[in-house]
Amino acid sequence: MARCCVYTPGVLETVKTTILVVSALFPIVNPLGGSPIFLALTRDYSRRSRRLLAQRIAMNCFILLTASFLTGTHVLAFFGISLPVVQVGGGLIVISTGWSLLKQKEEEDDRGRAHRDVERQDILRHAFYPLTLPLTVGPGSISVAITLGANAPRLSVANLLATLGAVIGSALIAVSVFLCYGFADRLAKLLGATGMSVIMRLSSFLLVCIGVQILWNGASVLLGSLAK
Repeated sequence: MARCCVYTPGVLETVKTTILVVSALFPIVNPLGGSPIFLALTRDYSRRSRRLLAQRIAMNCFILLTASFLTGTHVLAFFGISLPVVQVGGGLIVISTGWSLLKQKEEEDDRGRAHRDVERQDILRHAFYPLTLPLTVGPGSISVAITLGANAPRLSVANLLATLGAVIGSALIAVSVFLCYGFADRLAKLLGATGMSVIMRLSSFLLVCIGVQILWNGASVLLGSLAK
């Protein structure tokens, strides 16, 4: 009975952290909204190649989110980089990527009409940048993960349970990324060419807006520090 009472708070702490990580990061990562952009950037890949790339992106997301939660504050402190600076730099990259996608022509060459088989190293060449960072896990996601890690309990047992919850939450988000990206072609078939084009344009515009918001979040803090 006593042993059960000891385990129950630990389980609750792990579940609490898992729910907190998923609820805080899933809307920012937004794999559903990112799937049309992923499909547009990989439209010249075969279905098998796209699944392989989605698997690598999901793995990268898991590593990035977990590392940000566990060591993000220490890494930034070591290099003397503040979160606002990360937000400004990442926001500029997100704006640039979203703007280029927004201006992309509907028929750019004939790559969208024919899938080509590419070598494994070619498929995975862009898996980390820009498909993982900043399109999937951007500065907003990283800053939230770092903040959650900074506010995690410092007691040894509680910290271990919070870390376990963060790992589970990051894994759940990574699985959702793989499912949304790996089966983005089925979503495209379901919506049709016109529907996919509309979602693509809206997603690109939202990506620009997200980049502006991330940039402003960082810039406002930096400008506020100058005014003091």
